[in-house]
Amino acid sequence: MFLPARALYEKIPQQIPKEDDVVDIQNKRLSLIGVPTDVGAGHRGSSMGPEALRVAGITQSLEKLGLDVRDCGNIQGPANPWQSPVNGYRHLEQVVAWNRLAHDAIYAQLQEGRLPVMLGGDHCLGVGSISAVARYCREQQKRLRVLWLDAHTDFNTAELSPTGNIHGMPVACLFGHGPEALVNMSGTSPALNADMIRQIGIRSVDAGEKHFIHEAGIEVFDMRHIDETGMRQTMQEALYGLDQDTHLHVSFDVDFLDPDIAPGVGTTVRGGPNYREAQLCMEMIADTGMMASLDIVELNPALDVRNLTAEIALDMVESLFGQSTLVRRNVK
Repeated sequence: MFLPARALYEKIPQQIPKEDDVVDIQNKRLSLIGVPTDVGAGHRGSSMGPEALRVAGITQSLEKLGLDVRDCGNIQGPANPWQSPVNGYRHLEQVVAWNRLAHDAIYAQLQEGRLPVMLGGDHCLGVGSISAVARYCREQQKRLRVLWLDAHTDFNTAELSPTGNIHGMPVACLFGHGPEALVNMSGTSPALNADMIRQIGIRSVDAGEKHFIHEAGIEVFDMRHIDETGMRQTMQEALYGLDQDTHLHVSFDVDFLDPDIAPGVGTTVRGGPNYREAQLCMEMIADTGMMASLDIVELNPALDVRNLTAEIALDMVESLFGQSTLVRRNVK
């Protein structure tokens, strides 16, 4: 169904720290960028995601980890018109506008040498955020690795999508399949190739999408792979080949998590990573010390219970930035 994951590696690269090490994060400067829209989604409510994360205490939690956190506030964009699809795309004009705004805001923070954290918003915004990162990496002559943490591959097109909702299309757009305004947002098309992305936690793929993503050659670590090999082995494979010239971008769709622990998303899919599996995933990313940009998307407070999902998402973000059970040695 999918391109098989690489054969099991005997060891992870030397630059990825051992388990008893941790990377010094004290010099990381973060910029929180709220992008409050649900124009790409099939349910209303993810536009409230940025505020739910703030209510859960994202700024204070990251500051307690010793990080320099700047909250840039929320981007202002067009309202959700809540209309039917036109030519296979729902709300295309508004999706393009929001993604351009997100692109420009994220690119500006990257140019300042800061680590942008996009608080979404639905996952259509991955086009703008990753286009900005891809543009920046080309200019800096850095390699790009995207970790797409999601229940869905998001590799639909207007022809394949059963809904026309563009939050199911951002990866296809980044691979050059979609409206010109989205496909060319990074300044070149495609913005990504199969070498640059690893998808983790996948468990829901539309029928036509299955063949299309296989043809694209994307490395997909679906839930069967995680079940068979474990999260540790999965992440070793997904992180394989990173070096000091790699910009690591994490696109964290909250529906990556099993809905038993994170019900507040619009597209719940049972059988996802449990709390500790997800936390291990985040901890192993943190151990690389290479994460340089982050999306947090599809958090929907309207479908949540007492902001539980925002709090669980925040736990995962804390782990991404080095929160651990024990004080560990810094990698020199």
